[in-house]
Amino acid sequence: MNAIVQGFPIFLLIFCRITAFFVVAPVFSSRGVPNVFKLGLGFFISFIVFLTYGMKQSIVPDAEYVLILFREILIGVLMGYVVYLFFTVVQTAGAFMDLQVGFAMANIVDPHTGTSAPLLGNFKYMLIIVIFLMMNGHHFLLTGLMDSYQWMPLDNVLFSRFMNGSITDFLLRTFSNTFLLAIQTAAPLIVAMFLTDAGLGFLTKSAPQFNVFVIGIPIKLIIGLFLLILLMPSLAGIFEKLFSIMFESLEQLLGVVQRPPTVGQ
Repeated sequence: MNAIVQGFPIFLLIFCRITAFFVVAPVFSSRGVPNVFKLGLGFFISFIVFLTYGMKQSIVPDAEYVLILFREILIGVLMGYVVYLFFTVVQTAGAFMDLQVGFAMANIVDPHTGTSAPLLGNFKYMLIIVIFLMMNGHHFLLTGLMDSYQWMPLDNVLFSRFMNGSITDFLLRTFSNTFLLAIQTAAPLIVAMFLTDAGLGFLTKSAPQFNVFVIGIPIKLIIGLFLLILLMPSLAGIFEKLFSIMFESLEQLLGVVQRPPTVGQ
């Protein structure tokens, strides 16, 4: 009983970080994943981390313990948010494509988040989740979450990193990079649609009898879908590069808060 009383504060800190990550991180935060499964998975992973890492720690549950609890929740949310940013790249790119092709007024409800999502963006988001699960990306996420205690231990200095602005600067740079990646992903179709609009403009000037609003919409739809089919084989390489950048950014976040662990650890 004494061991349980002494170890419960440590276990609660570990449980808060891991469950906060599951609340924000893609795949795990999906509405299709039952809440009971999320809690059960968080409990068992927390128990494993507690047996391998938490048994060596000691903490006094005083008034400062509430602040430490909040800090662990914030760490889990930060890690999940960084992963979530890179999954929204495909949705943002799809929104740009929908705006150019003409699908912007045909938004649908995303079953994973329960919010309105662009048509092509939702299609690509479901595709990236399937590829992510096929390559066992969720296993890498769980591994990185468990290894985060080697980079950001329970006595980390997260609040001081917020005070000096290093985490804020990292989040701003990551958000800017993800927005740039979204534009680069949608660039081929955006450029093609721009050239199509330019061609329709020249057609209107040379042959005013053509109603550009009548023939322009189906032409843009046909060209957009044709280019999307041509770009489909290259999506796997784009997603692979996106996952690589995502894990590098997650490692950079861990490095911003705490230095890498020594070789002996």
